[in-house]
Amino acid sequence: MEASGSSGSTSGAAEHAPLKRGIGGFLLFFFVLGDIVGAGIYALVGEVGAVVGGAIWSAFLCAFVLAIFTAVSYAELVTKYPRAGGSATYVNNAFRNPFVSFMVAFAVAAASLTSASTLSLAFAGDYLKQFIGVPTVLAALVFVVIIGFINFYGISESVRLNLVFTCIEIFGLLLIVLIGVFALGAGTGDPGRAFEFKEGTSLLPAILGGTVLAFYALIGFDDSVNVAEEVREPSRVYPRAILGGLLAAGIIYLLVTFTASMVVPTTALAESSGPLLEIVERSPVAIPTQFFAAIALVAVSNGALINLIMASRVVYGMGDQGVLPSMFSRVHPNRRTPWVAILFTTAVVFVLLSVIGPFPTALDTLSTTTVVLLLLAFIMVNISVLALRNDPVDHDHFRAPSVFPVLGIIISAALLIYQAISDISVFGLAGLLLAVGLVLYGVNLLVKRRVDHEDPQAREGR
Repeated sequence: MEASGSSGSTSGAAEHAPLKRGIGGFLLFFFVLGDIVGAGIYALVGEVGAVVGGAIWSAFLCAFVLAIFTAVSYAELVTKYPRAGGSATYVNNAFRNPFVSFMVAFAVAAASLTSASTLSLAFAGDYLKQFIGVPTVLAALVFVVIIGFINFYGISESVRLNLVFTCIEIFGLLLIVLIGVFALGAGTGDPGRAFEFKEGTSLLPAILGGTVLAFYALIGFDDSVNVAEEVREPSRVYPRAILGGLLAAGIIYLLVTFTASMVVPTTALAESSGPLLEIVERSPVAIPTQFFAAIALVAVSNGALINLIMASRVVYGMGDQGVLPSMFSRVHPNRRTPWVAILFTTAVVFVLLSVIGPFPTALDTLSTTTVVLLLLAFIMVNISVLALRNDPVDHDHFRAPSVFPVLGIIISAALLIYQAISDISVFGLAGLLLAVGLVLYGVNLLVKRRVDHEDPQAREGR
């Protein structure tokens, strides 16, 4: 028997060639790991230290535990409904409300595109200037075009490039851990600093504030569900890939953050725009800073590429379900990638970079706004797990213990409330982005009504 959710999700979808299933379990694991272990850890260590103090690892540990609950919910939904579109697909199946699913999808896509834009500027910033001095915006625009072409060229090629980039990223982080080992042996490290919290700040607020920032570095497991139609045997491989990738990233993060506090004073980490470079510069073993800067560039590139892949698949999924015009679900006949969605999302990032340029938005404000948008989506996803429990499908799938989505809802809401109390300004930025989505939804609705009025047969066909 076909699931009611499955049948409903495709209503209004355009007929097109299927996406190529070019991702196996091994590549999917590295896709997840590469999306999590990206630019966040390379940039946010100092920001978290400014809030928590030397015990940076405590915030990352809390963020990891909190992420597990929602990751388990995603594992159930993606194996139950292995379609592109991710969060929007699940919410659409649960609520049968195009407006709700559109806003959830827009929140996820907006967070992804903003992140991709920021990472493009980060690529063109201080790390690139270690090698060549070029205008930041120009370098960022060229970079976006290149990763947009890689995204179009093919999912297999993209995730294989992701595999190479992920290995380089992990090598860079393991190099940081190795520096910590040498620092301990040489007596230049201070392990006690890793257990110190910020002076003059209560313990719980410090950890909560750091957790919100650290959560940004752990998101990424949710991106992988947007390539579900391009994964072989998704119901079998997804739970291991999502949970395994998150666990591996959590372990690496704990080791890196402990090393960072031990090797570099917290104030120096907090003031640095390249905190991991501070560790390299203080290493008892001589390591060229340009060598590590190159690794950081790879990490930023990988994050930007995966963000563009995810955003384009969200837009493709919305077009496939009729929430956006069907043109967004068009698949290239040769490359078998959603070329219109890729072109659209790449163009949005291109415009953002051209108009905004290198703006002085603080890293913590950007990352916190992204987390706020995604926490809203996570709440809806966890609710969807519970709402769809009685929706049968014709294949086996992973089933999350009911306590996991319940805790995912409570924890996500608690983080949002804490953030609202501590700094309401980021909700203004998030609200502005969602308002843009609301306008787009209204325009699309008016266009559909006009088409229905001019062509009654099209309305009857739907």
